[in-house]
Amino acid sequence: MIDVRLPELRAHAFEGNFGLEREALRVTDEGRMAHTPHPFSADHPRVVRDFCENQTEINTRVWPSAEEAVAELESLNADILREIAAKNGELLWPFSNPPPLEGEDDVIPAKFTGHRAGKSAYRDYLSSKYGRYLMTYCGIHVNFSFGERLLAASGADRNALYLHVASESVVWGWIVVALTAASPLVDVSFLSRESGSRHVPSDVFTGFASVRCGDLGYWNHFAPVNDYSGVKAYADAIRGYVRRELIAAPSELYYPVRLKPRGANRLETLEEEGIDHLELRCVDLNPFADGLVDARDIRFVQLFLLWCAARPQACLTEFVQVQAVRNFKNAARYDLDLANITLPDGTSASVRDTGLRLLDSMGRFFADFPREEAADIIAFERGKLEHPESRYAARVLERFGGTFAEKGLALARKLTEDANV
Repeated sequence: MIDVRLPELRAHAFEGNFGLEREALRVTDEGRMAHTPHPFSADHPRVVRDFCENQTEINTRVWPSAEEAVAELESLNADILREIAAKNGELLWPFSNPPPLEGEDDVIPAKFTGHRAGKSAYRDYLSSKYGRYLMTYCGIHVNFSFGERLLAASGADRNALYLHVASESVVWGWIVVALTAASPLVDVSFLSRESGSRHVPSDVFTGFASVRCGDLGYWNHFAPVNDYSGVKAYADAIRGYVRRELIAAPSELYYPVRLKPRGANRLETLEEEGIDHLELRCVDLNPFADGLVDARDIRFVQLFLLWCAARPQACLTEFVQVQAVRNFKNAARYDLDLANITLPDGTSASVRDTGLRLLDSMGRFFADFPREEAADIIAFERGKLEHPESRYAARVLERFGGTFAEKGLALARKLTEDANV
């Protein structure tokens, strides 16, 4: 635990390191899944593929502020938009949910050869187990580490601190879903999953503000119960899922909170080198931020993790961890007054009421810090719960509802035009 309100830590309270990952689907000028090969070099340092051949992923550098990380994300995104438009007349779909799909064969797993061929085999396995449609979800992953001077001044053990913050994020991280959900609409083809013909695009509102984080999202077929008592215990718990054949590899653990090492993302590296940073994987693409992310939401993640770092250790029983998964899914609902959060003490209240109480707690925690450092960000997020019509999901439903595919394609074209100005 560290408490940045302590006099010796205040000067370094908001120092940290930010890295962002953003997935997006390449689509044709008609708004359909692109079937062209990945247009970037396999050795590109910042642009890779995720599951699909047309699923372009950006990995930013590590930056000392959320604003700088978002700025690089914007720059790389503009580069991609220009390049794919020039090569194949393609666009990037600016939503977490996919455009109209034409069956499983419309979703082409990424193709790898040579020493990377195992990646293709792994994608074939995922296709068989989960179906390809789920693999078309896209989002933002936020990677964050505390500043080195903050860690040094606190005297905290790095591994113990990140394990503690991760465990608290398991309990409270649903708030990030509630505040960043931006994907309430899917095309009817996503649910019908028929093959062999082009569907007439038609919207479906599922009742979720974030489909990918809700019950229709990409989750494992079991509720993970992890061990945050130590790095080895954490790694061994994940190995246990592999040993019991619940997952084929640690990367298949689709959990909204991950502990990551520096360098190769392997459990062995985590044990040998220790924890470098924490990854939150539950932020939707924001069409009101050009299909990227608002820097204020990334700054809120930092505040949230600082708040978690000072909280007393939660008792992560099996019940608490299983319920935590349900809380994440409930926070993805559209109507936050009708979905509940169940806390570790067994009490339950609506997502909206529990979220407002959480933000009140954060507001008190940061009350003595400069307003622009914390209070303004918390007020921005609080407004989404106090005025549900201001949530990203509500704005998406209002602006893009009725003809989601058509209006989404118009936005994708505009973003490409803006990148070429």
